[in-house]
Amino acid sequence: MKKIIVIGSGFGGLSAAIRLQANGFDVTILEKNAKVGGHAYQFKKKGYTFDMGPSLITAPDIIRSIYASAGKKMEDYLDLISLDPFYRIYFHDGSMIDYGPDANKMKMQMSQFNLKDAANYDKFISYTQKIHKIVIEDGMGAKPFMDMISMIKFIPKVLSLNAVNTGYNVVKKYFSDERNRFMFSFHPLFIGGNPFRSPAVYLMIPYLEKVGGVWFTKGGMYSLVKVLEKLFLDIGGTVKTRSEVTKIEVENSRTSGVFVGDEFYEADAVVSNAHFAHTYSDLIDEDQRKKWKDNKVKKMQYSMSCFLMYIGSKKQYPKLLHHTLILSERYKELVTDIFDRKILPDDFSMYLHAPTRTDPKMAPDGGESMYVLIPTPNLAANVNWKEMKKPYADKILKFLEEDFGLKDLRKNIEVLELFTPEDFASQRNNYLGSAWGVEPRLTQTATLRPHNRSEDIENLYLVGASTHPGAGVPGVMLTAEATVNTMLEDL
Repeated sequence: MKKIIVIGSGFGGLSAAIRLQANGFDVTILEKNAKVGGHAYQFKKKGYTFDMGPSLITAPDIIRSIYASAGKKMEDYLDLISLDPFYRIYFHDGSMIDYGPDANKMKMQMSQFNLKDAANYDKFISYTQKIHKIVIEDGMGAKPFMDMISMIKFIPKVLSLNAVNTGYNVVKKYFSDERNRFMFSFHPLFIGGNPFRSPAVYLMIPYLEKVGGVWFTKGGMYSLVKVLEKLFLDIGGTVKTRSEVTKIEVENSRTSGVFVGDEFYEADAVVSNAHFAHTYSDLIDEDQRKKWKDNKVKKMQYSMSCFLMYIGSKKQYPKLLHHTLILSERYKELVTDIFDRKILPDDFSMYLHAPTRTDPKMAPDGGESMYVLIPTPNLAANVNWKEMKKPYADKILKFLEEDFGLKDLRKNIEVLELFTPEDFASQRNNYLGSAWGVEPRLTQTATLRPHNRSEDIENLYLVGASTHPGAGVPGVMLTAEATVNTMLEDL
């Protein structure tokens, strides 16, 4: 059996490891932390349970296909809970909408903002369905793009749908009210993208949610991590935690394995689920890289970062749904500050995850487990987070309590943990503290992203947010499928 080493155990690494082990390879996952999970790690304190990264499941058929690749049924390992509505969105003027799958409910709510917008809802969904067909049904998301030739069959379809235009520009052709425009254009932010720059191909996400649903699991997203690990172990895979890979050994432009400190793990192929920039710049000597020299790695455009707050409150706040968005008055200007001006704005929009709405056991009786995410610039910005994190957290808590109306929040807090862009860099080896890796923009899409098969090192492969098709739980799982398809051809 050929030996495969997988570096890192995020959703990309676990998915690739399962598919490879199921195809007859001897696969070992090497994970730096005490438990598997990568960005989907879990944090517990004083009876409160927090998902530290991804907080929702879409496209369960992609997860189902991972189990099927190993001859198993997802339902034997995982119980999914459907969420409806998907999100509650609070706008700066006090208006709100519950965004969900029911077309009639959506049109009724949208009509309060703009009647013509409501009438265009079905047309927009029909448009997103066509993009979904290209990416998911026609296999663009699971197909590796190693050169422009591999893209030729898809280019006419993408051009015919104007999917190289920006997502926001396409959305505004259907909707006039800025609230409706936000609601259908914000999804690139969930994968580290700028809605005013990311290509409209990412507008498949609203359709993906509508037809596939938005889901959760009891015990939080880490439950999905655990059942994927169990599947991998059940089919004979090996997991070694507290085993941080410090070097990818390369001889004659080919990897022979990896080092964990002084210990060498021989391999016929290596799959890296580590951050793309960390993989090349930190784990491989520069003289072994022809394309991905350090300066080229640095010249790539990286996604934003975020400021995370994990809050355990003795008091519950029913105003919050499982997923809640609270928006600043500024949209494009705020996004520009974060992505391009690289400044920490005075205002902020935020995403709140309150899983206790669905699973009360994630907090003590009567308590609330909350995760607050505020988009911020990455470490290319001149922000001293060691000095800023406490006053910034105080500012957000003050807003939530006094402006948004979470009464007595501060005096009910039992747990408060903060995670900054600097933590993404130091704890997760993310270059510039970028939470999602390479930014999803037109010039960094498909074959223009780092490839699933290394261009520099033979039998080295990549999975995760920075390679094709990109970030988000479904996207990262599709990177694993695309990469494994390539490996099966090569090996």
